[in-house]
Amino acid sequence: MTDQSTTTTATATPAATPGAEGTTQVFRIYIHATPERVWEAITSPEFSRQYGYGGDVEFDLTPGGTFRHTASDDMKRVGMPDVVVTGRVLECDPPRRLVQTWNPVWNDEPETTLTYEVEPAFDGTTRLTLVHELTGAPSTALEVSGNSAADQHGAGGWPWVLSGLKSALERA
Repeated sequence: MTDQSTTTTATATPAATPGAEGTTQVFRIYIHATPERVWEAITSPEFSRQYGYGGDVEFDLTPGGTFRHTASDDMKRVGMPDVVVTGRVLECDPPRRLVQTWNPVWNDEPETTLTYEVEPAFDGTTRLTLVHELTGAPSTALEVSGNSAADQHGAGGWPWVLSGLKSALERA
């Protein structure tokens, strides 16, 4: 089999293709906030309720620690279970780098890997790069790309989540 890796950015149309054996999606955004605030927004339930799909994130920020994303009330109203995404922390270097597995409960696919790179940029901004390794998970790849049919119904994948994170931080 051929490894069909694709790389995308938040400003480009992701090229995740169902059936791709190796898919990497890369999203980058600049946020007017410190790296510490961006880190807090990624890892704390107080912030996770304010952007994306809502709900609480729960991290044990040690290698091997657990990750859980619980459903918001809106998610529960459409039939989602209490815990919607699970995973474990692979690497943690606050406030610079977080690597974790990511396994949405609605897809029967292997867990995938997220890497958050948080770097000071220029003029008071922070560059947040999210790399999502989606090998063997074509349905997940399509859903998180921001290009699925679900986007028409308020599910815009990582581009939508990261835009919400930026907005939440910049209005705080």
